Amino acid sequence: MQKSLQITNKGLTVLAGVVLSIIAVVIAKEWWELLLLPVGMLVVWLTLYRLDWAMWFVVAATPLSVNLTDLTGGSGLSLPTEPMLVLITGLVIIKMVFFGEFDRRLLQHPISIAIYVYLVWMLLTVITSQLPLISLKQWVTRIWFIVPYYFFLGHIFLRNPKNAIRFLWFFLVPLIIACCYTIVIHSQYGFTKKTSTWVMFPLFKEHTSYGAVLALFYPAAIYLAFRKTSWVLKAISSLLLVILTVALVLSYTRAAWLSLVGAGLVYLIYLFRMSKSVVWTLVGIVCIIMALNFSMISSKFERNTTDSSDDLNEHVASVTNVSTDASNLERINRWKCALRMFQERPLLGHGPGTYMFLYAPYQKPSEKTIISTNGGNRGNAHSEYLGPLAESGILGLATFLGLIISVIIVSIKTYQRIDEPWVRGILRLAFLGLITYYLHGFLNNFLDMDKASAPFWGFTAIIASLSIRHRLTVK
Repeated sequence: MQKSLQITNKGLTVLAGVVLSIIAVVIAKEWWELLLLPVGMLVVWLTLYRLDWAMWFVVAATPLSVNLTDLTGGSGLSLPTEPMLVLITGLVIIKMVFFGEFDRRLLQHPISIAIYVYLVWMLLTVITSQLPLISLKQWVTRIWFIVPYYFFLGHIFLRNPKNAIRFLWFFLVPLIIACCYTIVIHSQYGFTKKTSTWVMFPLFKEHTSYGAVLALFYPAAIYLAFRKTSWVLKAISSLLLVILTVALVLSYTRAAWLSLVGAGLVYLIYLFRMSKSVVWTLVGIVCIIMALNFSMISSKFERNTTDSSDDLNEHVASVTNVSTDASNLERINRWKCALRMFQERPLLGHGPGTYMFLYAPYQKPSEKTIISTNGGNRGNAHSEYLGPLAESGILGLATFLGLIISVIIVSIKTYQRIDEPWVRGILRLAFLGLITYYLHGFLNNFLDMDKASAPFWGFTAIIASLSIRHRLTVK
């Protein structure tokens, strides 16, 4: 014991000497960037020796991370999260492959298998990509999001289901800090719709990704506010819910609002315990009504000239404006480009991550808008479904849809097996959060961002881990 203590003291002395030497050099030479070196050393130590602590730090830092591309125009790297995600990914893979430290039930779970298929096909289309380096970077980025946020968090949730609650708090509190920052900046410009597109910078690039993440986590905030717990936690979580609601409204993100409406409709299925036959009957009736009135609906859309504005009623009404609203028309332009790209290379696509660099020639002059660009610097396909279709072909879309379908099936079957109300609540919030993104995915795509990937894959991990603990067998 004494020897161990001596070694520890000696190590601390050496470390203190190194840190003080670095600080002395920084002050003498005014190399202020070197002050990041001790922080980097601490991050590496934390990741190597306390991997679970490092993961919790990454979850908490994600809503407040900043991207170097946005700040400096340089490498597209989010700090401080992505360097740590790379380290965590490497260590988790080593532990999986060489030490077998992870529960095989998670590695062999139906959702995990769907993820493998999705990644393998994406890798194949990296090889056939028109821009291989761009596609390889996209694939590697997807790996270092999925491995920590799904596999490692899933491992943590399996050890203790209450870690899912910790995940909610670790992400929600910093997200509320980001909301408060955005609201304060927005207030300086009178909460106008025009300024709502950028006031969250640099924490979020623009308002659509900001709104998507707020909607993703909204069911979690509701769960924390209404679950049975101490009055202190209830008061805190209720306040967070109020702030999140205000932030969501002031984001002026129509897609986020619509996704929450969709999630609310799904919640009604839970609330009234509708059977599958009832649900499919209702869906069929809605589809038939829409088909019979398609001409009238499309004509009404074309006659709608209400543009997005500061007035919330007008802003909501502009959702169906496909005649004058530049945002809606540009989205349609991107979708048509994606379909033309798919028609040219239907099986293998053009390569992951290549859409924004290749779509310009597929635009038609008659479909361009005042915000159209040929530079590939204003976003991508604006669809989580048409993007993979253009970039990885028909099987790229099929593998992503297969992942979504497997999550839905597992969620439904697991929910039927769970008796504990609090566990049911966790499963429900994860599923409803994912529903918001599945719906949002028709209008935007953000899974190449750490802020959207953390709740997306984290909620997927919650569903997988709960299904394992309740011995789900999908047939």
